[in-house]
Amino acid sequence: MTFSVPDFRRKWSCRGYMSARAAIVTAAIGLSLGLAGTAEARRHASPLDIFGIAAPRPRPAVHSAKIPLPRPRPEEAPKASDEAPPGADDKPLADKPSADQPAEAAPPPQKQASACRLALTEDIAIAPSIPDIRGPGACGGEDLVRLEAVVLPDQRKVTVKPAAILRCTMASAIADWLRKDMVPLATSLGSPISDLDNFDSFECRGRNRVAGALLSEHGKANAIDIRAIKLANGQSIGLTDRTLSRDVRERVLHSVCARFSTVLGPGSDWYHEDHIHLDLAQRRNDYRICQWNVWDPLPQVAPLLPAERPEEAPPREVAAKPEATEGADDEPAEKSSSPEEKSPPAKKSPSSKQATKKRR
Repeated sequence: MTFSVPDFRRKWSCRGYMSARAAIVTAAIGLSLGLAGTAEARRHASPLDIFGIAAPRPRPAVHSAKIPLPRPRPEEAPKASDEAPPGADDKPLADKPSADQPAEAAPPPQKQASACRLALTEDIAIAPSIPDIRGPGACGGEDLVRLEAVVLPDQRKVTVKPAAILRCTMASAIADWLRKDMVPLATSLGSPISDLDNFDSFECRGRNRVAGALLSEHGKANAIDIRAIKLANGQSIGLTDRTLSRDVRERVLHSVCARFSTVLGPGSDWYHEDHIHLDLAQRRNDYRICQWNVWDPLPQVAPLLPAERPEEAPPREVAAKPEATEGADDEPAEKSSSPEEKSPPAKKSPSSKQATKKRR
């Protein structure tokens, strides 16, 4: 292999050297310009700075605001104790709910008591209030009480057995009736009242428990059924007992019909033959119903027996079979007579049949 200068010049011309030098010069100039503009590079980051060479952007200066400090503690103020109150770390305060326990809902405001509730005190009746009842349909009511006993003027108590759930107005009417009307009646009988026999009070049902009937006043807690009033000496005043004096039952009738808008008893329908229904139903023009028949007492002596059979009457065997007797008497006569003399038997007159029927 031979080497000569002409061949070298022919293969490697100066143009290659010049182009390489130009590239190096260009790169040096660009680098110098980049170092010269560092201030501008810091302000504006290059989009090709993927290695984070450029310096971060300067943050604007933050002017701190002056926060007022609290006033110094006065000398006369008591010093705060360093010790925490006992139990402060163990139990949270009652009025401040903890993070784990949610705050309890505020209790609903209490309902204002009615005028009847304020008047029906413990000096008149033992009747605690109960919550309102919202039953199916229109059943239930408001301002309800559980009538447990009625307090008489002499501080005796008439127990309601069992306790009746009624509206306050109905319970107040029952208490007034016992205190003002039944106390004088019991005094005339010689013994104070001890119990009131409650047959039925509140019950969500139709009238007379008939399916599809109108809502009874019992379903509105506005009625009570009473069977008897018992005295302290053991005597029971059955309101529908026919063995009881009629005068006593009529006095009870007049008292309840004057105080209640509905009175149903014996004679109204067969549903009220053994008890008295009382209610305060509101009707147009203050219409009242008082249907209670005070039946007379049952007779003490049995009714008279039929009159004795007279002696001249024929025996019962003869009176019971007159036709057979007449046929037996005619048989010998028919046998003795000849066939020619036989004649058809005479027909019985209707008068004989009527006489026979009368004898029976």
